[in-house]
Amino acid sequence: MEGQIGYFRRNHFVPVPDVSSLTELNEMVDQWDLQDDARRIGSRPKTVAEYFAFEQPLLRPLPDEPFETGRTFTPRVDRYSQVPVRTNRYSVPIRLIGKRVRVVLHASHLVVYDRNVEVARHERLIAKGAVRLELDHYLEALVRKPGAFPGSTALEQARSAGKFAPVHDAWWDQAKKIHGERDGTRALIEVLLLSRNLPHEHVVAGLAAALRAGAMTADAVALEARKAAQADTDPSSTPDAVPPGKTPATVTSLHEWRLSHLPPDTRPLPSVTPYDQLLRSHRDDRGTHREGEAQ
Repeated sequence: MEGQIGYFRRNHFVPVPDVSSLTELNEMVDQWDLQDDARRIGSRPKTVAEYFAFEQPLLRPLPDEPFETGRTFTPRVDRYSQVPVRTNRYSVPIRLIGKRVRVVLHASHLVVYDRNVEVARHERLIAKGAVRLELDHYLEALVRKPGAFPGSTALEQARSAGKFAPVHDAWWDQAKKIHGERDGTRALIEVLLLSRNLPHEHVVAGLAAALRAGAMTADAVALEARKAAQADTDPSSTPDAVPPGKTPATVTSLHEWRLSHLPPDTRPLPSVTPYDQLLRSHRDDRGTHREGEAQ
């Protein structure tokens, strides 16, 4: 066993592979394992995979309860809503500032718990002195101070990770033109808050639909995102096909959407005829009173 680990390291990790993430490295290791199954050790008549197929039934079964392999830390959340873990820092929701949390550090990721509730999950940083921020952790603070949003490090990292797509920027630019810098940015932050209750791809679809129709409000994006989610779960609810070369650009207002979901109103239209009769009666009484005063 130990000799084969050394063989694997010398043949696949020398020189050290150049990868961008641990996920990419793990995928490479999986491919090397498959290739190694066909290898014969020395002059043995069977391959590695054939010997393992013989030995596998003799191995003891895995335990029923999962074994925690991570290392636990209990750091305190600083004023920047970050926790120090080894030589790096990771963000947590701002409501936890000043509290002590539990961090379980694994080989490729770490999980942050407030008591027994998971509040954050990050890919583990490999470099030293690095910071990994989640934009969603700062939205409550940014909605109160939207001026800090454009230059924030959390926004820059969200762009690099692909979580802040070009459609976000396009919708944001139009919102600032219509509502102004401050209110347009606040509207975008309200859109980002939708991702807590709706999948990211549905929010992006809602942004695209609202942008085509010129609807620069978070309510319009929320409605279109829910329509996209409904279309995914119920394909029969998908609107009619759009002719080639044309793009649907209609966004239903929340008021119209609510009315369309109400049962039909079969009551007769109201009439003001009784009130008109009272007005005429009042005018007649006033005329009679004036005639009596004149006499």
